[in-house]
Amino acid sequence: MAARTAGQGQFMTSSENPRLANEPLIDNIEYDQIVVPDKKSWRNFFAYLGPGFLVSIAYIDPGNFQTDLQSGAQYKYGLLWIILLASIAALIIQSLAANLGVVTGKHLAEHCRKEYPKVANIILWILAEIAIVACDIPEVIGTAFALNILFKIPIWCGVLITGLSTLVLLLLQQYGVRKLEILIALLVLIMAACFFVELGYAKPKSSEVLYGLFVPQLKGSGATKLAISLLGAMVMPHNLFLHSALVLSRKIPRSVSGIKEACRFYLLESGFALMVAFLINVSVISVSGAVCNSPDLNPEDEQNCQDLDLNKASFLLKHVLGSWSSKVFAIALLASGQSSTITGTYAGQYVMQGFLDLQMKPWIRNFLTRCLAIVPSLIVALIGGSAGAGNLIIIASMILSFELPFALIPLLKFTSSKTKMGMHANSIWISAATWIIGSLIMGINIYYLAEKLVTTLTHSHLRVVGIVFCGILGFSAVLVYLAGILYLVVRKTKKVDILLPESLQMANESGNASVLPREDIVNMQLPQTRTTSDDD
Repeated sequence: MAARTAGQGQFMTSSENPRLANEPLIDNIEYDQIVVPDKKSWRNFFAYLGPGFLVSIAYIDPGNFQTDLQSGAQYKYGLLWIILLASIAALIIQSLAANLGVVTGKHLAEHCRKEYPKVANIILWILAEIAIVACDIPEVIGTAFALNILFKIPIWCGVLITGLSTLVLLLLQQYGVRKLEILIALLVLIMAACFFVELGYAKPKSSEVLYGLFVPQLKGSGATKLAISLLGAMVMPHNLFLHSALVLSRKIPRSVSGIKEACRFYLLESGFALMVAFLINVSVISVSGAVCNSPDLNPEDEQNCQDLDLNKASFLLKHVLGSWSSKVFAIALLASGQSSTITGTYAGQYVMQGFLDLQMKPWIRNFLTRCLAIVPSLIVALIGGSAGAGNLIIIASMILSFELPFALIPLLKFTSSKTKMGMHANSIWISAATWIIGSLIMGINIYYLAEKLVTTLTHSHLRVVGIVFCGILGFSAVLVYLAGILYLVVRKTKKVDILLPESLQMANESGNASVLPREDIVNMQLPQTRTTSDDD
């Protein structure tokens, strides 16, 4: 029996026991799960540490650094309040994603497959895949910039190298989930140390930083564009799928109190990790704002600040703060890019399995995603150079912001549904807060889409017929976007027969609970460890 357990995946296929197809991960999970003791203790918190740091990587990836640098260079500390709001919103939203996985034993993509009809499910899957590719583009370009700064490797060569570097890092799978989580946490701390050192030498005025954090302001359409990019870079749709699945790496006590403790500790763990990410983002904007608004800048540095990207930032820091500063920045950028690609690979795995019930080896999945990200990055790097690559990062971040509602709305509806979450469904206050956050994000997106469309048509050199035709196409696209959001909002959640924690507790008390684990996402959970049978 031990040999059989060692050779099988963490989950059993639903076809082996149709009655249990919709039941959550509960007992008998013997395949590389971190087991949480079935007793109340603050020490249990350490068993939950890990997923939050993997998720926080998405909030400090090269896409964030790019938009942070540009917002600081152009508006000094005026957009820091966006980072604060986005971080608070991210904590609330990520906690809901974790709760969904903890309570139901299914991650977000699986719930979407069960809930929506085939056509809607395919569309949501395509949008999720586009979001993952859009997330991967900044990671590819950011790593290429870091290699250029450190080793003078051309940007286009760096883009190609990133396709191989992540495959090497994925070899860490064989060492187990805990060691991978420790590595990611170490990379996060390296980034934090690097930017805190930069912050100490840039010396921004604390009063101005605090004013930017707590006084909302948007000056012009350029600020709106950057605000959307900051939101897109901070709250990423693929992260919702990822977090709801990462929590399945813990085997928690399946009781009402055990579920509540898991949700509480995951909230604290996510809060700590996202606080570190928040401080890193604030540091990047503050350093950029202080350096680019310094009265001692020469004309060349002033020109760089007008169109600041990751590559130009290194030269700017080198001129203003010293040569060591650019190296520190490059190390942080390299750590960011490489860690982001690992989490992006797992997010892609969960999305593909959840929506399509299709399994793929991590290295194959990573190769395909990497190719889709490398092709546009390589073309832009060859034609537009570092400036073109920097603009591509901004575009990718905006795409993420526009796609966020198609992951966020299902999450909000599922976690508010008592048929799915039972007594752990969102309270009225949490539901109201999250829907307000989602509405604000969607409102900003729609405003920018309409404003950009009108501005583009007004200043275009097309004939009247061309302007009318483009206008019809543009507004039709906006209507389709709104219709998709409206469909997700108004569609009623189906009643699904899943085993909720409270009913499980009743079954346990009566001695009738016999729940087998699933295997429908075999080999996709975080790395497996060696078992006793392997040693024999």
